[in-house]
Amino acid sequence: MTNQASPASDNKQRLEKLILAQHRVISISTLEEEEALQVVRDTALERGLEMWLWSMSKGIRDGLLVDGPCVPDTDHPAAAMFHWMSQEKGGMCVMLDVAGHLKDERTLRLMRDLIAKFEKEGSYLILIDSQGELPPAVQSRSTVFELSLPDEKRLEIIIRDALRARNEISRVQVELSRKGLQTIIKNLRGLSARQARQVVLDSVSEDNRFDISDINKILAGKRKMLQGMALLEFIQSPVDLTQIGGLVNLKQWLTERQDALSDEAAAYGLSGPRGVLMLGVQGAGKSLSAKAVATAWQRPLLRMDVGALYDKYIGESERRLRDALHQAEAMSPIVLWIDEIEKAFASAAAQSSDGGLSKRMFGSLLTWMQEHDSGVFLVATANDIEALPPELLRKGRFDEIFFVDLPGLEARKDIFAIHLRMRKRDPQKFDLAGLAAAADGFSGAEIEQAIISALHQAYAQKSELNNSLILKAMEQSPPLSVTMAEKVQALRDWASGRCLGAG
Repeated sequence: MTNQASPASDNKQRLEKLILAQHRVISISTLEEEEALQVVRDTALERGLEMWLWSMSKGIRDGLLVDGPCVPDTDHPAAAMFHWMSQEKGGMCVMLDVAGHLKDERTLRLMRDLIAKFEKEGSYLILIDSQGELPPAVQSRSTVFELSLPDEKRLEIIIRDALRARNEISRVQVELSRKGLQTIIKNLRGLSARQARQVVLDSVSEDNRFDISDINKILAGKRKMLQGMALLEFIQSPVDLTQIGGLVNLKQWLTERQDALSDEAAAYGLSGPRGVLMLGVQGAGKSLSAKAVATAWQRPLLRMDVGALYDKYIGESERRLRDALHQAEAMSPIVLWIDEIEKAFASAAAQSSDGGLSKRMFGSLLTWMQEHDSGVFLVATANDIEALPPELLRKGRFDEIFFVDLPGLEARKDIFAIHLRMRKRDPQKFDLAGLAAAADGFSGAEIEQAIISALHQAYAQKSELNNSLILKAMEQSPPLSVTMAEKVQALRDWASGRCLGAG
């Protein structure tokens, strides 16, 4: 495999098709400006076209030269367009970050005139912007071009090139099986070529080693690279399943299906799991279940901010949902978590009071769930069964519907031990069996809060945490299963025979 393969080759082929089809104005919205420029340069060279590049900092210059001379007095976009208007056939003219300048009426008028000239004479205008929408008069005449992210073959080349470059500075020890390499490659998906290379270099910078243990560094790096997304939020999940108490059946289910995500399983005829629905008592561990999936399969966990989807403008909410799902697919393999899904699409299960928006949004989600073939595993959690649209519970929507009940005796012992260790206490110094028995009816979240409350009291008394303080904290704060006993029992009755217990 040659290390000279260009990660922009697929993009170049698609841009060439637009040029051959005579799309005269092409809009590229991206933060990866250098990659976009390289694609345009490669296309111009392939087609034998001149390329002129404008930026506000340098004005117009030859885009095919590394550091060519600039055309004087063309740093303002209006001046640049006036210059091109006075020239004969211009080949490919590229403008960087011009969208914001088009709020000026004169500049917008000049661009409209330039577009008309280029359409008549056969030149091309390429607009590369980091952000900002084009005015309707320009947008209607332009074709949107999206840079595709590196696929798995290109990511492998990027990894090898990055390690080779690092090895020239300081020797890198690589100990990675083919399966381990594939795991790392899958978790780099969703990053640009530049971002993937940087994440790999960051993972080897401290110890000059590259092995499967670097997967956590890579996931952390990916989170950092993509943390600016508004609709999808990265959620930190535990390092391993020993940090999650209970959920025995869910853990077994995840273990059995872990290898179903491999290429070997696909060749065997298995399709990868698509998602689970978590129903249960509030605070019993549904959120923890979502984290358990991400931990077991070593996938990033992203939570969809459903509140950010809804917008007052017609059509905008549906677009945001499509964008969020598109982002999730681009970043796959991931675990996508929709928390309290019944609240997200509350009006979809009843007579709509929002003009049918919730039903349209819910219909779009169901269609995506049915048809998507990306490596996105959906975890939906819900507290209120009655608010769930019946279509969501139909067989085939999810691989399994789990009921997350209050933890049993052994699970409560594990939960006490985990939270004591998290707070630098030795669980063996506590009567875990007695605490677990006293915590009958408590959720995992309520057990954690009891320990925190007892810690506060111990700190105030200048004493050490002990069993008595934890027991006292539990006595002072009765669990939800007591204060809402009827609702909890109704939930259990409904789940009986309909769901698989997660515990």
